[in-house]
Amino acid sequence: MREVVVTGIGLVTPLGLGHEVNWKRLINGYSGIRKIETFDTDDLPCKIAGQVPNVLNDLEGGLNINDWIDSKDLRRIDRFIAYGLIAAQMAIEDSKWVPSNLNENEKTGVLVGSGIGGLETIANTTEILNTKGARKISPFFIPSALINLISGQISIKYNFKGPNHSVVTACSTGAHAIGDAAKIIESGKANVMIAGGSEAACCRIGMAGFSAAKALSTNFNENPQVASRPWDQDRDGFVMGEGSGIVVLEEKEHAVNRGAKIYSKIKGYGLSGDAYHITAPSSDGDGGFRAMNSALHEAKLKPNDIDYINAHGTSTPLGDMIELKAVKRLFESNLNSLSISSTKSMTGHLLGAAGAVEAIFSILAIQNQEVPPTINLNTPDEGTSEFDLVPNKSKKKNIKNILSNSFGFGGTNASLIFGSID
Repeated sequence: MREVVVTGIGLVTPLGLGHEVNWKRLINGYSGIRKIETFDTDDLPCKIAGQVPNVLNDLEGGLNINDWIDSKDLRRIDRFIAYGLIAAQMAIEDSKWVPSNLNENEKTGVLVGSGIGGLETIANTTEILNTKGARKISPFFIPSALINLISGQISIKYNFKGPNHSVVTACSTGAHAIGDAAKIIESGKANVMIAGGSEAACCRIGMAGFSAAKALSTNFNENPQVASRPWDQDRDGFVMGEGSGIVVLEEKEHAVNRGAKIYSKIKGYGLSGDAYHITAPSSDGDGGFRAMNSALHEAKLKPNDIDYINAHGTSTPLGDMIELKAVKRLFESNLNSLSISSTKSMTGHLLGAAGAVEAIFSILAIQNQEVPPTINLNTPDEGTSEFDLVPNKSKKKNIKNILSNSFGFGGTNASLIFGSID
């Protein structure tokens, strides 16, 4: 079996740009959730989100998008593609991978997805159609909104001629993209894959849609930093986030031969379906259990080999405890030595980008031998006392293997296991 390792990472999140800023803020329990100032929220019940900061409100980690993408090109792509391109550039530069011949180009592929895609562009174009007519629609409208155009744009920019693919599995997208890309490398169809997720659904129609589904937090509009609070009794829904997480995956021997820096190894990938409900997880957590168990089986690991779980943990009243039920069922024998935290407490929920961003956070936890905290966990739910949920403060820990969970609408589940390099 060809082994797959991570040789490059790129992050665009509510915590800022790049893995150094993200990690520092993650470990210090910094919240990237703020009041929305980029569009009108007067008629929206939720007025907060985890938006990518700009340089005006965050000099250290803020984004000046014109530093990365030409203004002419920006008019032809939705923000979710822009975030994906920026994170991909970071990851590719970090990996130092530059194909030197046609064969290397043809063995380098891209697999990046999004849960929703160009929602903002679709909404804005609909407004133009209704007010100004069909003749005013941009010829770039369709390709600017298509989800697979993140992969397409990356492929074109870097002349990567290997597999050009995309996935759309709601909030599991980023994790599925990484897992599926690893399988492509294992199969021999590519030696290098650029993989991950990107999302930019923090717009009026996105916020209105999730608000109508009563999924978003509404009790903390005046105190945004404490709104995302997984496993806390005062939680009342998730907080929307946006951004992108991209990794460079590489066949291990290929990476070693070129002297690449190796962050970690992908050891296991599990996926499952709840076959239960379009938005709610099965109350017994069986889908999540089977995804985690499948990942363990592929990694040839036992439950007590996992040191930390980066939980899906969105801060919804039901979902948080259902995930813990699944964790207890599988890891009951080593709950005393297992740490679990939700980094969504600091970033909000990045939907289709969440799984990729949290995979990178997991990789960084292995690199730094430290578990990020679950912030705002002040009054834990009943039934959580037997779990180490790492409340409010990070903890140093000997970490060899990490499991990262991502679950999505439609009952789609993904679990990834990352391990240190032996």
